[in-house]
Amino acid sequence: MSIYNKYEAVIGLEIHIQLLTKSKMYSSDSAEYGGLPNTHVSVTSLGHPGTLPMVNKQAIEFAVKLGLAVHATIRYENQFARKNYFYADLPKGYQITQDKTPICNGGYITIKQKDGTEKNINITRIHMEEDAGKSLHDQDVYDTLVDLNRAGVPLLEMVSEPEIKNGEEAYAYLTEVRKLVRYLDICDGNMEEGSMRCDANVSVRLKGATEFGKKVEVKNMNSIRNVQRAIDYEFTRQIDLIEAGENIAGETRSFDAVKGSTFSLRSKENANDYRYFPEPDLQPVYVTEACINEVRKQLPELPNHLYKRYIRDFKLSDYDAGVITDTKAIAHYFNELTSHTDNYKAAANWLMVNIKGFLNENALDIERFPVKPKQIADLIAVIDEGKISHSVASQKVFPHLIKEPQKSALQIAQELNLIQESSADALQDWINQALAKYPEKITEYKGGKKNLVGLFMGEVMKLSGGKADPKTASKLVQETLDKK
Repeated sequence: MSIYNKYEAVIGLEIHIQLLTKSKMYSSDSAEYGGLPNTHVSVTSLGHPGTLPMVNKQAIEFAVKLGLAVHATIRYENQFARKNYFYADLPKGYQITQDKTPICNGGYITIKQKDGTEKNINITRIHMEEDAGKSLHDQDVYDTLVDLNRAGVPLLEMVSEPEIKNGEEAYAYLTEVRKLVRYLDICDGNMEEGSMRCDANVSVRLKGATEFGKKVEVKNMNSIRNVQRAIDYEFTRQIDLIEAGENIAGETRSFDAVKGSTFSLRSKENANDYRYFPEPDLQPVYVTEACINEVRKQLPELPNHLYKRYIRDFKLSDYDAGVITDTKAIAHYFNELTSHTDNYKAAANWLMVNIKGFLNENALDIERFPVKPKQIADLIAVIDEGKISHSVASQKVFPHLIKEPQKSALQIAQELNLIQESSADALQDWINQALAKYPEKITEYKGGKKNLVGLFMGEVMKLSGGKADPKTASKLVQETLDKK
């Protein structure tokens, strides 16, 4: 047995969620991403003497929205605290946050495990705070440059219970959180741009043990995949140290994505005491039941609910439901599409194969797709009515529909002379021509080679220019052959 099988990981994640508000958490400065360095700042966000902060109302509503979505308890009386530490990109020398009164307590995120079962990862707390600025170490050979545009941007910090067992579960958890904040329209979830960041607290212990091992914090991971890689590396590294009789240092580490390994940043033993104390310039903020109910009315149907509804009501496969609900805009397109057709499987196939294929080839989002859901539903109806085949619809009608979205699928099919021929007389004429072309194959068919029906059908479709109704034609081909 591998030595690694003796141990289990204990993992908790701290996710910083940058909110999509127009202004910062405690000032009216722009919170927009980008801009020239140090242009989204003012005396308030820089903490100049005599300035007073004011809480961003929308940030509070976003916090309530996330809390409701994860089934958390919303706190009515919210107080703020100063977290004191010095860093070059923290202009005030402290960060306004929530210490002992987080706006949300409890709740959970449901993940799907490898075997298909669900697991709830419980949440300890969600609290509001402001972001620090950004230090740039690679812009100048000699100096570190500081951009304070991000300083003061609203954040929600979501802290999980230490219930995650491996990198795979962490990946699933982060994926669900990112999907959720995007559905709620409170964060774009782009880890590469830093609008969603994750710190992982990782320790290991022998299976069956009740005491936690020495915790190591891993920071600076810019993708969900890298969080998984960092956790998997730490699991192995810590076990190797224990097995070698060495101690695990309680420290903060970073992840090198190129090498696939973590490295030490600083020792936890020497970490600063943040000296939390109540923020003197901010009164408590009260979140009323009326406010909570108002936010609850604005909640969209969440991805987990949609996923289960698609499987239960539309009889979609686990895979189809997962792909469609992965993106809010795709799910909304599908919802509108299925309001115009009850052929849900066909709707899912058109969305996942043809529409997503076009979007991927042209690097477009679904919002820029020119064909409305009603038109795709009409295209499905034309196929279901037997007027055109699926292959004709896919190869000929769909491309024209994209170029001329003001037209209907039936109109395009008529203009291109693609309407299927199901008249027995017209079909019989093409069938007779096809059979006359291969007299020797008729003999083989009579001798038992029944799969030759496909050969004759191919010839019929060629002679008809693809207009022969395949279902009717196939039946007539067999009947005609059997009479020979």
